[in-house]
Amino acid sequence: MNKAPTFATLASSNHSKSTREENDFYATEPKATELLLEVEKFSKDIWECANGKSHISNVLEAHGYRVWKTDIIDRGYEDDIVDFLTSNIKFNGDIITNPPYVSCASFVEKALDSVEKGHKVAMFVKLLFLEGKSRKKLFTENPPKIVYVSSSRLNCARNGDFEKYKSSSVAYAWFVWEKGYKGNTVIKWIN
Repeated sequence: MNKAPTFATLASSNHSKSTREENDFYATEPKATELLLEVEKFSKDIWECANGKSHISNVLEAHGYRVWKTDIIDRGYEDDIVDFLTSNIKFNGDIITNPPYVSCASFVEKALDSVEKGHKVAMFVKLLFLEGKSRKKLFTENPPKIVYVSSSRLNCARNGDFEKYKSSSVAYAWFVWEKGYKGNTVIKWIN
């Protein structure tokens, strides 16, 4: 009997010499969330649906937001175990997260389906998320209201190990959708 491929095997790039973290967990440098909050206002109720080790949630809570923290696995950070992509939860607030990149487009679609009209979805993802024919359809049907490009590199650390992964060669941006928005996307720079 053949063994099924692991998530890490499926998610690894054919250009990479190493496999990705098993659950595609690359934590967000807290500074990234601080920068987002300097330029964007959100509902008092936030769902962090890929909570990881609470790097985003901790910043949001420090700024007075009520954060519902969920993740697909228990990492010991008092979050509820929820498989976001298979959930049927409707949330009366905004969603802010750094989704697993391998399923980022699915996270965007699910998040927009999970919030009410006028609420926001903010995703911290690689800038190259703008590329791709399949994502063009996503952006055409659900254009982000604004994309905040980081002019200096921000870091996402494998397994949240910022001591080991101190810098990044990857460009990141905050993509912010407002459910129901159909206008042109605005690009701004932060950091």
